[in-house]
Amino acid sequence: MTTARTSELIRAVSAWIDTAPGNAGRDPEALLWGRVTKVGEEAGEVIAALVGATGQNPRKGQSHTMADVERELLDTAMTALAAVAHLHTHDAEPPDVLALLDDHVLAVARRAGLA
Repeated sequence: MTTARTSELIRAVSAWIDTAPGNAGRDPEALLWGRVTKVGEEAGEVIAALVGATGQNPRKGQSHTMADVERELLDTAMTALAAVAHLHTHDAEPPDVLALLDDHVLAVARRAGLA
């Protein structure tokens, strides 16, 4: 899959979330808060999967795998990128969210002295 197609799908998923029956007609600020706080909820799922993969809960034992942790990390990244797409819902020409991510990665790498 191309990065352009991936960006298009992220924007499509973001629009789908915004128009879901539970969100239709919701106040725009409430939508924004919901989208951003969902990132935190997804991060909590990463933590739960890691606890399960490392067997840190004696009552549950090893209930997850590192593949589960990976999947939850990717869900978190997808949720964050969809929230970024949501920020640009009303732009005449929405940006390529992966290009935004690429620019951000480059900026962070530069601050770290790696680029």
